[in-house]
Amino acid sequence: MAAQFILPGGSSRQVAVFLAEATPARAGGERLSDLLNDSGSQFIPALDAETETMTFVHCENLAMARVAAEHEPNVVDPFNIPTEHEVEVRLTDGQRLRGLITYVLPEAHSRLTDYLNSAPSFFPILQEAGQVVLVNKKHVAYVETLRR
Repeated sequence: MAAQFILPGGSSRQVAVFLAEATPARAGGERLSDLLNDSGSQFIPALDAETETMTFVHCENLAMARVAAEHEPNVVDPFNIPTEHEVEVRLTDGQRLRGLITYVLPEAHSRLTDYLNSAPSFFPILQEAGQVVLVNKKHVAYVETLRR
């Protein structure tokens, strides 16, 4: 699967990531978010598209990963209306990212801060161009809500 890995400071690499065809967590194949949020995997293998060399990426030092939305479908409970927030995320290195955060949490814990505190290490932001950016919380300075 094709992805763009973005490092602190903004440099990026186009890579191919190898995913399993099945996962015990749910029906369907493994997603990039599964790999990035797997606490047992510090390094993930990726094929650099430009140099065609194998690269082993240290997940903790990756600021963001961008993939086509079809590879990170937002599976929402059909019986609940999701909470959505249009946001701007500012990373500690100054990079900015705008998009939509969507989630379903119990009403008593459905604030954006509840989601951010309970979200996995890499949380998804949907962008207009049919892209999903998986943002590493360790590199986030702040998340600002935007008016629609």
